[in-house]
Amino acid sequence: MAPSKFEDALSRLETIVGQLEKGDLPMEESLKIFEEGVRLSKNCLKMLGEAERKVEILLKDKDGRKRPRPFELEKEEGEEIQEDVRDAEDQD
Repeated sequence: MAPSKFEDALSRLETIVGQLEKGDLPMEESLKIFEEGVRLSKNCLKMLGEAERKVEILLKDKDGRKRPRPFELEKEEGEEIQEDVRDAEDQD
């Protein structure tokens, strides 16, 4: 049965990759878990796509048009936003 949560699916996919990288499984078992990995990968991509669409909906302007805008962290009074978070975004 495929995991329903993204984190669970990703964790299982990482386990599968680790098992395949070891190279000590019989070919039948390798093919079986490879197929599971492909299904999990497709499922993860689908969940990421759905999340992206939800974010796009949230970013629509009052006229219903999607306008790209940078993500800004809100500061609480007296709180500083860590610059390394912004630096990491710039490197992506």
